[in-house]
Amino acid sequence: MEEILFDEILHEIFTKLPSSSSSLPTFESVPLVSKRWLRLYRASKTSMSLRVNPHDSSVITFLPSILHNHPSLSSLCFVSDPKTPILFPSAAESNFNDHLISIVSSCCFNLRKLCFLVNPLSPSSLLPLSTSSLSLTSLSLKLLGPVSFNWVGSFPSLKDLSVDVCSRNSSDSLTGSNPNPEVVELGLESVSLTGIQSDDTGVTWLWRRCRKLKKLCLKSCGTIGETELFALCLKNVEEIELRTCRSIADVVLLKVSEICESLNSLLIYDGGNKDGLVHFMNNSRCSDTLKTLDLRLPMDLMDEHLVSLAANFKSLSTLRLTSCYFVTGHSLKVLALSFSSSLEELSLRSCDAVEREPGLLATLGQHLGRLRKLELSFNEWLYDKEVVSMLASCSGLVELDLRGCKNLTGSVLVSLNKSCVKLRSLDIASCRLIQAGEVEAFVMKSQRLKKIVVEENKITEAAMKWASSKLIDVVALDSDVPW
Repeated sequence: MEEILFDEILHEIFTKLPSSSSSLPTFESVPLVSKRWLRLYRASKTSMSLRVNPHDSSVITFLPSILHNHPSLSSLCFVSDPKTPILFPSAAESNFNDHLISIVSSCCFNLRKLCFLVNPLSPSSLLPLSTSSLSLTSLSLKLLGPVSFNWVGSFPSLKDLSVDVCSRNSSDSLTGSNPNPEVVELGLESVSLTGIQSDDTGVTWLWRRCRKLKKLCLKSCGTIGETELFALCLKNVEEIELRTCRSIADVVLLKVSEICESLNSLLIYDGGNKDGLVHFMNNSRCSDTLKTLDLRLPMDLMDEHLVSLAANFKSLSTLRLTSCYFVTGHSLKVLALSFSSSLEELSLRSCDAVEREPGLLATLGQHLGRLRKLELSFNEWLYDKEVVSMLASCSGLVELDLRGCKNLTGSVLVSLNKSCVKLRSLDIASCRLIQAGEVEAFVMKSQRLKKIVVEENKITEAAMKWASSKLIDVVALDSDVPW
């Protein structure tokens, strides 16, 4: 058989095999029966992630051989042991970074995406990449702060930039002049910044040149630089994420509401601003375009915000609320009524109102007949009656997440098979009162189910046979782990 299979055919087979990532097969799916197969398997891989120790110099010795054996790599990621503390790099570690980057630039001729998360870099370490023939479109880095961004101009093909400023240095880190000072506009479409602080004045240089930006993510940032220049990059933004950015949330929301006309997704986690939220809900220019709103603001989200949302936004299709402790059933009912014709996904994760207000879920279900995805996870005091009454009105559900609802029983599974015949995905992990026999009966009777997430000790042998015959993916979690 091996003699009659041409290399090109084997290469094509390897690229079509199922995989854990989107672009490469796993060793388990390929029987490496010969050196020829191994060579072709390596040649077919387009993505690779390597865990390296910056204190182990042998990496520098073996890496060129590894990369030469994988000539088709378009995506390469270097990560370090997560237990290793991030410190100011010593001279040896900086030299390690330089060697690693130099090897990549000389060995990976097809590379388009590079993720370097071993330890913090300085802009000068990127010089081999910027002067090589590589046309990188995606770059993820850890940098020493304070940071400059003028080195980005050396990567004209870059579309996706992610920078984590993970340590501060009293010495001058703003080195590395822009070798192309004439660059007027960057091609960046996605920017993710973590840890930007007041001394990172170089971020203003970035905003001034980002006119094609579509996605902006800010995490643990204490500044956005010059506000008016920051506003220049917002006109075409479609997606914004703010994570743990309390000190800048107000000004960001103000500028977003004034400038963004095409925003379709907004996420704010762990640090909002009550006044900024009210202004955004009442004055946004994206009221006709916003489709997805994802909020985790335990201390900042109030009924008035959701009522304003219902009054001013008419096209919302996805609403996710997590730990909304001060939100009551009143505003949730107003939302359901307002978005009855558009909302397809609703998440009320650890939501007090769901647990303390009887009949709320039934009312929501009656208004939200178009729901396809529903998450009620980690509402520990939620009972069967409330969930069953909502499911009776949500016959179109295809995904349901009830993880961590510790007081639900098998009655919910019986109701699902009666009311939600289109269901394809169910998560009932950590629902302690649901028994193995009830899971087995549910799997046996389900009509369209394709995935179920549950503890390993609740999957019987019979349930596995039924799942296999129906091509249902069973995700069995460790029953000893508190999910």
